[in-house]
Amino acid sequence: MSDIATTHATKGTIGENASRPDGGPKVRGEFAFSGDLWADGMLWGRTLRSPHPAARIIAIDIAAALRIPGVHAVVTAADLPASVNYGLEWRDQPVFATDVVRYVGEPVAAVAADHPEAARQACEAIDVQYEPQVPLLDPAEAAAAPPIHPDGNVFRQLTIRTGDPSARGPIVVEGAYEVGMQDQAFMGPEAGLAIPADDGGIDLIVSTQWLHNDRLQVAECLGLAPEKVRLSLGGVGGAFGAREDVSLQIHACLLAQRTARPIKIVYSREESFLGHVHRHPARIWMRHSAEADGRLVSFEARILLDGGAYRSSSYHVVANATCFSAGPYKVENALAEGIGVRTNNPPCGAMRGFGAVQVCFAHEAQMDKLAEACGVDPVEIRLRNALATGDRLLTGQVIEGTLPVARVIREAAALPLPPSPEIADPMTRPGGAGRTADAAHVRRGIGFAVGFKNLMYAEGYMDGSAARCRLSDGLATVTCAAAEVGQGFVTLAQQIARTVLGVEDVLLAPADTSIGSAGSSSASRQTWMSGGAVEKACQAVRAALLQHVADRHGIDPAQLTITDGRVTSTDARDSIDLAVADAAPGVVFEEEVEYHHRITHPLDDDGQGDAHVSLVCAAHRAVVDVDPDLGLIRVVQVATAQDVGRALNPLQVLGQIEGGIAQGLGLATMEELTLRNGRILNPSFTDYLIPTALDMPEVLATLVEEPEPGAPFGAKGVGEPPTISSTPAIVAALRAATGKALNRVPVRPQDIALGDGE
Repeated sequence: MSDIATTHATKGTIGENASRPDGGPKVRGEFAFSGDLWADGMLWGRTLRSPHPAARIIAIDIAAALRIPGVHAVVTAADLPASVNYGLEWRDQPVFATDVVRYVGEPVAAVAADHPEAARQACEAIDVQYEPQVPLLDPAEAAAAPPIHPDGNVFRQLTIRTGDPSARGPIVVEGAYEVGMQDQAFMGPEAGLAIPADDGGIDLIVSTQWLHNDRLQVAECLGLAPEKVRLSLGGVGGAFGAREDVSLQIHACLLAQRTARPIKIVYSREESFLGHVHRHPARIWMRHSAEADGRLVSFEARILLDGGAYRSSSYHVVANATCFSAGPYKVENALAEGIGVRTNNPPCGAMRGFGAVQVCFAHEAQMDKLAEACGVDPVEIRLRNALATGDRLLTGQVIEGTLPVARVIREAAALPLPPSPEIADPMTRPGGAGRTADAAHVRRGIGFAVGFKNLMYAEGYMDGSAARCRLSDGLATVTCAAAEVGQGFVTLAQQIARTVLGVEDVLLAPADTSIGSAGSSSASRQTWMSGGAVEKACQAVRAALLQHVADRHGIDPAQLTITDGRVTSTDARDSIDLAVADAAPGVVFEEEVEYHHRITHPLDDDGQGDAHVSLVCAAHRAVVDVDPDLGLIRVVQVATAQDVGRALNPLQVLGQIEGGIAQGLGLATMEELTLRNGRILNPSFTDYLIPTALDMPEVLATLVEEPEPGAPFGAKGVGEPPTISSTPAIVAALRAATGKALNRVPVRPQDIALGDGE
């Protein structure tokens, strides 16, 4: 259920429920994903990975692998043009391990063969002699431990200090919380096709989130000029942050160089779990103090994030976790300390919510504790402390844009609750088809949570996006390198062009590196950044069209406008009324632009500064049924109100909300990569559980529209907020149903049925 209309048009302008141009092919199974790529003469690539979390490499013998029929090449670090590293933000990761390996799954070699089975056999035939070392696995020991990398074991240590952190109100609550390692679990594993070009360069088609960043890393590692590496976006089967980092790109291109043949690599599901970053596991301590009425006086936090073996985006995940650790609440006195460390665990990096997810679980548990200690309703205590425009963040930054925290709280709380449990039907009880829950034992709980985070990159990052618009006889073609990873940019770009140009027919050209960078499809930024670039390019073409018509008719272009697909004059004395398609027959208008947001600044030594472009918030209320004897859970309903600025495509916004809630539910109740001695024990969808359609609850959604000043069409990014506070809302409901502390996610059956739930 939703307050969004369920009908939608095939095409549409801003504010309408336009359908996805790739929707039909996807549901019919006709859409070409990266795993479907093919080229004549193609070879299959495969990567050999370390079985150890920490070891010295004594020797590598590839002779047996090369003798296997069908094997065309085996490459190791010795085959690279120089000793080069790669990395999303910091080049600390070797293309292939040389003297040491630092995590289970680290690449050691790659092979190319004429059949995937031959490639598999070749990897098994490579003889690598390891000398295992004692791994560093506990993040609490990392900062003081001997360094496992030349760059040290600390990715970032950030302190945010404001007011008088020693101030105390009469009510004090504290707690320790833990978040497990979650995987993005996209349906389409990593895949790509590298094709050697006649000019000595490489053409790479790949599923990624950031074409230009990939190109730069590939070029550096292969010793090529960036213009010799040309990337095109392959069909992406989900991303959620895991495709920001390079996976198979360099290996495929290196093999293509070596063999002079196209190389295709498709990860198995197990290799996908090994080959991309995950959500940072977290250990968090918090203490809040408040007046008797629940108004916050002080806040303290210590946040420890395990970044695994390589840096990826850990530096900025630490910043987000620390900056938003107090939640969307006013507090004048605070001391928050965040640290991200290097271990011999699998690397961690970007995942939907990017640091805010971990701390939201903790600060919302704290707000519930505070409400109980003060004798105040959980919703009311959040309202009394809600941030608003004009308030200051922990970092001292004044909120200048919209941030309707109180409104999303009220509107989420006002949504109707589900009817009483229909416990007579076993399928509606926890356990469902298992028919194990006794109706008399089922308990219902209701929980509430609020979360917020920033939009776009922060701390002075010079972010931008490029777009091109071409208009010819009423047909508009938009070109932008923004990666479509499921968020709906392919729909939005066309809606923007139709709105600005007044045309019906719009084509979106394939995303590739023939145009300037659009940045990453992450940080809830593409609607704002690339949407802004497309709008600006279309506006430039619109201005050129109107100037052309004005010149032909000898009038001021300021008198012309485009309304309902027609160029008309605002001056009644001029009889201009032309369809856009007929306004300039045979004339081509083309403009390419770059779009940038306002400048931000790094945080100082006290964590103070104007670091963020914009903020977004959402509230969630969850209803759960629990069998406390068996530890079984059924999430019955999740109601949400989300700050969206302006809904440019309400139907797509609802899709993002439902998908984000699914991942929040997963983190709350089932999703965790289980490690033993640095090894992932459950790298499959048999053992790593994700919510299915049968696990999803009823979702009620209200879109709170308060247009954001400075944002294109007033819209905010919508992809991350649904995940941030859905997890703590579900766990709050579990606490209400069971009376247990449940200070760790995911909540396991034994946490409910056994022990005290700590």
